[in-house]
Amino acid sequence: MILDDLDKKALDQFRGFVVKKDLVGIIKGGANVPAFVLEYLLANTCSTEDDDKLHEGMENVKTILRNHYVNPEESTLIQSKLRDKGSFKIIDKISVDLDPQRDRYWANISNSNIKKANINDDLVKNHEKLLLGGIWAIIEMEYDPIITIGSIVYPFVVKDIKPIQLSSFDNSKITEKRNLFSKEEWKTLLLRSAGYEPNSEGFDERKLNLLLCRLIPLVEANFNMVELGPRSSGKSYIYKEITPYAILISGGQGSVAQLFVNNTSGRVGAVGLWDAICFDESTDKLFKDRDAIPLMKDYMESGSFSRAKGGEITGSASIILNGNINQPVETVLQTSHLFSPLSDEVNFDTAFLDRINLFLPGWEITKFSPQNFTSHFGFSTDFFSEILKSQRKTTYYDAIDKYFVLGSHIKQRDSKSIRKIVSGFIKLIHPNGEFTKDDIREYLVLAMEMRRRVKEQLKRIGGMEFWDTNFSFIDKETQEELFVGLPEERGTSLIESNPLPPGVCYTATSDGDNLALVKIEVVALKGNGKVNITGTSSHEVKENIKNTYNYLRANEKSILNEQHSLSNFDINIQISNLMGAVINGGIGSAVYVAIISSLYKKNLKPALAVLGNVSIGGAIEKSYNFADKVTLLSDNGAKTVLVPIDNLSEIGSLPTLILGKTDVPFYTNSQMLLQKSVLGE
Repeated sequence: MILDDLDKKALDQFRGFVVKKDLVGIIKGGANVPAFVLEYLLANTCSTEDDDKLHEGMENVKTILRNHYVNPEESTLIQSKLRDKGSFKIIDKISVDLDPQRDRYWANISNSNIKKANINDDLVKNHEKLLLGGIWAIIEMEYDPIITIGSIVYPFVVKDIKPIQLSSFDNSKITEKRNLFSKEEWKTLLLRSAGYEPNSEGFDERKLNLLLCRLIPLVEANFNMVELGPRSSGKSYIYKEITPYAILISGGQGSVAQLFVNNTSGRVGAVGLWDAICFDESTDKLFKDRDAIPLMKDYMESGSFSRAKGGEITGSASIILNGNINQPVETVLQTSHLFSPLSDEVNFDTAFLDRINLFLPGWEITKFSPQNFTSHFGFSTDFFSEILKSQRKTTYYDAIDKYFVLGSHIKQRDSKSIRKIVSGFIKLIHPNGEFTKDDIREYLVLAMEMRRRVKEQLKRIGGMEFWDTNFSFIDKETQEELFVGLPEERGTSLIESNPLPPGVCYTATSDGDNLALVKIEVVALKGNGKVNITGTSSHEVKENIKNTYNYLRANEKSILNEQHSLSNFDINIQISNLMGAVINGGIGSAVYVAIISSLYKKNLKPALAVLGNVSIGGAIEKSYNFADKVTLLSDNGAKTVLVPIDNLSEIGSLPTLILGKTDVPFYTNSQMLLQKSVLGE
C-alpha cells in the first residue's frame, strides 16, 4: 500500500472516520450495495495503514456482508433462514406503504423480496423516510406464522431498524482539524472522499471546481441546480452513493404526494424530509402529476408551498435536475438554448428556469476512466455526509460584502444565487470559517459564471426581460470592475462577448482583396510619454497609430483631464492579427478608443469593434470595403460595429442576416465615438 503525505495526515487526524476508497470496489464486486453502506462497515476496521490489519478488516466486512447483506438472488434463502431461526439480522433497503383500507403500515424489504411485513407504527414515526423511497439499514427481522388477517398469513415482522448512518456527530471536530490542513490538502481530501482522484490525468483545477459544485446542494439548504452532460460522467453518483440524506427520483416519477404532501394523510413529502432530491433523466420527464409543476415553482422560489387544506408548508431540500446532452454545446447554441434538452414540461418555462441557482456545465466533465477514481484515503461516506449536513445550519450569505460590490446588472434573484454558491464553497473548503479576499474572489467568479449561464439561456428564450447579463463585481479597495463571462458563449468567436477590458478593442482591415481581423490591446503605465508599438512591422499601421496619438496629445486639454495627461504615461500598444491577411491601415479609431479606455480604466461595450480612422487633425475618415469588414466582424462575434458617418450610404449593402445579429451605429466625430464605445456611457 503506497500512501502519500495527505493519507498519513488524514489517518492521524481522523482515524476511524477515513477509509481507503478503492476497498469499496474490491469488496463490492457484483453486489448492488451503495458505497455508504460498505464504508459504514469499513471505517471502523480498515482505518489503518497496516496491511495485515487492513486485510483482517476487509475479511471481517466480507463476513458481515456474506452473512447479513442480501443479494436479490438470495431472497428465497434469506426468507428460509428467517423461518428456520425465528429471527435474523439483515442489511437491506426497507420502505413502508400505508394501507388506508386496513389503517396500517406494511414494510417492504427490497432485496429480500419481502412484501407486506408487519411493522410497528412507532418505528415508522421515528423513521419517516421509510415512506419516501426507503432507507438502507441493519434490520432485525422476526418470523411469526401466527399473524394472520382473515385467512392470509403475514409472518414477517420488522422488530427494529438501525439506519446505516452515524448516530451522532460533533461538528467542532471538523472546525478544529481543518486548521491543520492547507486549502489544497482539504480540497483534495474532500474530492477523494467523494471518490475522485484530483491528481489523476484528465483533471485540472477547473474540472475539480466543477466537481465540488455537485456538493453545494448538500451544504446549502433550498439550493436549485441543473447539470447536463454526457453519460458516465457521474452526474447522479453523489446523490445516490455518498449520502443517506439524498434521494434519487427516476424521470417522471415525482408525484405531488411523494414530493410535497399527501392530501389524505397530511404527511409532508420528500421536500420536508431529505436534504437533496435529485431528478435523474430530467431530459425525459420530471413529474407524474402536472399540478406538481406550480408547486415546485413555489417551493424552488421560497422553500415553501401552499395546499388548500394544510396552509403553508416548508422544506429545506435542494433540487437537482440531471440529464444527458447528446449534441455538442456549440450546435445547441446555434439553434436553441442550453435548457432545451430538459423535459418539455419546463424547458421553455422561464418562471421555472429562473429559479435555478446554478447551471453546471457537465459537458466539460469528461467520462471517467478508472484512473480518475481514487485509491487513497478519504472520509467514510457516513462521516462525510454528516460533515456536509452539519454545514447546512450555517451561512456565509454576506461574505462577499466585506471585499466586493456586485455590479449593476445583477438583480435580486441573481444576487441570491451568487451568494448561495459562494456560501457553499466556503462551507465546503473553509468549514472553520477562515478565508481570504482571494478565496472569495475565486468563488465569486465561479458563482457568477454558474448563475450567468442560467440568465443567458433565459435571454435566448424570453428576450429583453432578461437582457441584463453583463455580470461584474467591483473591488472595494481598488474600485476595479471585473466582468465574468461564459466559456461556451464565446464558442468559436474570436471577439469576446463580455464587456471588453480597458484598452482592448477590435477592428478589421482590407487591402481591397484580403481582409484581416485585428485585436488592439493598449496598456497605459506610469511614465514620461513614450509610445511602444509591437505586433506589426507595417509602416501604414504605425503611421495610423502615431497620427491618432499625436491628435490626442495636441488636444488632450479638451479630451483628457490633467490627471490622465499623456506626458505622465507610457503607452504600450500591441497589434494582433487574429485572422486573415496582413494587417493594413484604417485602425486609428479603434486605437483612439483603446488608448482612452486604458488611461481611464474604463470597460468598453461587449463584443465591440470599431471601423474608421482618425487623422492627425481629428477628422474621421471613411472605412473602405465597409460591408466585407462588418460581415467579417459579425461572423466572428461582434455585437456592435461602430462605423464612420461617411459609410451611411452603404448600409443597404449589408446582408439582412448581419443586421439581425449585429448593431451598426454611426459616429461623426471622436467625441461621439467615445460616447458610443464606453460601457455605461
